[in-house]
Amino acid sequence: MTSTIRTALFPAAGLGTRFLPATKAQPKEMLPLVDKPIIQYAVEEAVASGLENLIMITGRGKNAIEDHFDVSFELEKILEERGKPDLLKVVRAVSDMIHIAYVRQKEALGLGHAILMARDLVGDEPFAVLLGDDIIESEVPCIRQMMEVYDKYRASVVAIMEVEREEVSRYGIIRGKPLAGSDALFEVEDMVEKPPLAEAPSNLAIIGRYVLSPAIFGALSETGRGSGGEIQLTDGLRRLLARERILAYRFSGKRHDAGDKLGFLKATVEFALKNEELGKDFRAYLESLDLGASATDANTRGRLGRSRARPRMEARPQSARSRIVLRAGERGN
Repeated sequence: MTSTIRTALFPAAGLGTRFLPATKAQPKEMLPLVDKPIIQYAVEEAVASGLENLIMITGRGKNAIEDHFDVSFELEKILEERGKPDLLKVVRAVSDMIHIAYVRQKEALGLGHAILMARDLVGDEPFAVLLGDDIIESEVPCIRQMMEVYDKYRASVVAIMEVEREEVSRYGIIRGKPLAGSDALFEVEDMVEKPPLAEAPSNLAIIGRYVLSPAIFGALSETGRGSGGEIQLTDGLRRLLARERILAYRFSGKRHDAGDKLGFLKATVEFALKNEELGKDFRAYLESLDLGASATDANTRGRLGRSRARPRMEARPQSARSRIVLRAGERGN
């Protein structure tokens, strides 16, 4: 069935302060997760979902994103001359993936403001929003699941997941009731941006996937600056909720928070373990690590050399080391 959703927005104008100093001179969205930049995973999800019109909202210092998805004639020529067809295929696959339009957000005034910047390009039709920080592994692409929900109910959809109660203050949290006949859909009654634990209406957190009706533009244009002096999408959604229905969808899949340092490291390990080229050797490397040793001990062994370090590592109980690595593998399934 052909979906009514054709357009996807990728807000990518943030300052990336959580990754400073790495993001001082390069976009956070271009940080590599194994062998691809973060933003490419979201673009690939949109393409796999059948979305045709891709719009990237960028800002100052984000030219590397445009360059990444553009044709690189010089690089392609060099790879062709040097007889590296495999690398040439990889490079061309990125630029041939899809055509992307770019809109510039001149001031970093929040996610809601970034979405408003694309109003003229989107027009009067529903659209998807994918945040590159959230990388979601699923059999059916997450945004495709949500597009099917929109097409069935003709209502805006936000992706949600359960989080630990102690983590609710990091997210937008919904208050809602389960939709009859579904354990994955909720009728949204209200939503709160980063509430204190005592005030959180649930532990159902909104994450970076949305399918929105065009009415959100009007709601956002009427929304004043909220937390941090920014136009918050959550505030705009609350205003939209007063006018029309919004559903929350508990998606099928696993979400990686690549916008957080620890989450980025976890995602790197899990994606590396699944990589066809690197997975086997990387797993062997992880199994060789003495995770109970201090950093000083590890550095000392590194200076002594691999041959002298190996007997000490093999002498440690295998079960403790294997348990840690197997968990990493299991979490990726």
